[in-house]
Amino acid sequence: MARSANQKLKCLYLRQFLLQNTDEEHPATIPQMVEYLARHDIPAERKSLYDDIDALRQWGLDVEYRKAQNGGYYVASRDFQLPELKLLVDAVQSSKFLSLRKSNELISKLEKLASRYEAQALRRQVYVTHRVKNMNESIYYNVDALHSAIAAGSRITFRYFDWDTTGKKSYRHGGKRYQVSPWALLWDDENYYLVGYDAEHGERRHYRVDKMESITQTGEKRLGQALFAGFDPAEYSRKVFGMYGGEPQRITLQFTNDKTNMANIVFDRFGRDQVLIPAPSGFTVTVEVVPSPQFFAWLTGLGPSVKILSPQPVAEQFRAHLQSVLSAYG
Repeated sequence: MARSANQKLKCLYLRQFLLQNTDEEHPATIPQMVEYLARHDIPAERKSLYDDIDALRQWGLDVEYRKAQNGGYYVASRDFQLPELKLLVDAVQSSKFLSLRKSNELISKLEKLASRYEAQALRRQVYVTHRVKNMNESIYYNVDALHSAIAAGSRITFRYFDWDTTGKKSYRHGGKRYQVSPWALLWDDENYYLVGYDAEHGERRHYRVDKMESITQTGEKRLGQALFAGFDPAEYSRKVFGMYGGEPQRITLQFTNDKTNMANIVFDRFGRDQVLIPAPSGFTVTVEVVPSPQFFAWLTGLGPSVKILSPQPVAEQFRAHLQSVLSAYG
């Protein structure tokens, strides 16, 4: 590229230099900028750089100058501050539904939103733990395909599978394609789920996105609008433990006060809008929950501090669940 053409890009190269190489702890001097531009075949004078920095400020880049020994110019604020980027990196790294390779790719992109010095602080997150990562890297593209289908209001078809004991895919229904009207994506219990309307059974269902394959839009208008009117993904997630299917029921629980603050446990699980009714030895609360093995496991973890008061059929299901667990130990 000719020198004159490079000259036209001087402000862009200067912006790149400041974003990549400066922060509050690492300012840059005018000579350093001159040297950087020279490496890109762009001659620059001190006075012209002052004008360029002013232009970048007018454009919106927050460049400040510090007068001190080892002082200079630096980018004072960015779209994402370092603590925010650390949170995003932690979320990416801990997500089971992303493969290790895809996690590293996303983290590398997040690092580019910081200076090269701050990026080193982000890179430490990459070596955190040996967390279980999903084997199916296509989830990254599945999410994009599902967002597109939801935005288009189109029904979709896909194949659904489980992992067998040898780590190979075992397709449900013999590989038959499911047909679903997609309405929402939600992240629950470290997994991504599609919530949609199954016209064949006339009900709302959810599917693990990492177990979906060959997602295709049919172009047909999706169904289930009445069922999903006012649908709240967060509320739905609270009612469905471990994303087990079924219809929520109103279940009344009795909690006994002990050394553990049981109110905190209820609010953390079901939200702060729950009404706790005082009782002689604690309190009762009525919540909407799908009775499932996961819900019963949650109750079991709380031990004798909680009891199902009603409905009686759910209490009996819980009793049968406990007896089946005990029977495995003779």
